[in-house]
Amino acid sequence: MLQSPYISNAPSVSTIMLKVLLALVPGIIAYVWVYGGGVLVTIALATATALLAEALMLRLRNRPVKPFITDYSAVLTAWLLALAIPPLSPWWLIVVGTLFAIVVAKQLYGGLGYNPFNPAMVGYAALLISFPALMTKWPAALEIAQTKLSFANQLHYIFGGLLPGDIKLDAVTSATPLDYLKTQLKLNHEVASIAQAPLFGAVGGKGNEYVTFAYLLGGLYLWQQRIISWHLPAAFLGALALMSGIFWLINPAHFASPLFHLFCGASMLGAFFIITDPVSGPTTPRGKLFFAAGVAIITFLIRTYGGYPDGVAFAVIFMNICVPLLDAHTQPRVFGYDK
Repeated sequence: MLQSPYISNAPSVSTIMLKVLLALVPGIIAYVWVYGGGVLVTIALATATALLAEALMLRLRNRPVKPFITDYSAVLTAWLLALAIPPLSPWWLIVVGTLFAIVVAKQLYGGLGYNPFNPAMVGYAALLISFPALMTKWPAALEIAQTKLSFANQLHYIFGGLLPGDIKLDAVTSATPLDYLKTQLKLNHEVASIAQAPLFGAVGGKGNEYVTFAYLLGGLYLWQQRIISWHLPAAFLGALALMSGIFWLINPAHFASPLFHLFCGASMLGAFFIITDPVSGPTTPRGKLFFAAGVAIITFLIRTYGGYPDGVAFAVIFMNICVPLLDAHTQPRVFGYDK
């Protein structure tokens, strides 16, 4: 800007959403390589459901359809939800979750800009509470998934509920590293021996480390493009590493290392793509730091002492409740006025 009035053009909502979708592409590519092409079917189902539900709700509310459909916010919600649930989920599960996210968590509150909770996380939490068994059917990573469960077989299972031939679902699914770790710790096994299981990699779940690293690259792209600020991801990852590091240093036989927590579950996806939602999150710099740190602490407590393996979704929803309080008490001082 070399001349007045020195007003920059803020990017449109559609531009921001498209860049976030672009940042998710490396993670999706890694996801397909690790778990197979079933996730592409899940993403397609979620996207179609989200757009149809959004259009229907806008019609019922007598609102224009095209401007809200083309802002890609519904598509982003669909992608985040699809990436959070197992790729071998039946078709109706992703449809129900997406409908709940768009209709209940977004449109019934007034649509984009008015929803107090992250729609994708509300949809995920609803599915996890309602269908816990289905939400834990994750395919085994890399070799098992690629040799025993082709894309055609995954497609057949998603829409038909059956695997062809003599393939059993238990033969191609496994517990997540977080779930397996929690179960084995309850049996009084030590972390070092638990980590020798085939589903563990160098710092996290075997194969899933690549997906997590791809999300990290996508998140750094968003930061470089100034779509997100550093406050939320840095505070989340820093607080999660600090919490897990303290417990790990005190008792490494019973608590996993900080790297394990950072590269397992939805840590990276949550840090760069979920807690950075500008609608359901805080607006002040200090508020963002407190919000992200709170999500990290609750996530660690749920992972360690709670009933669910990963607690990102529930932690985000809980901290969404605190956003008005955080914004009210973290406003920067107005120049010219006392505190």
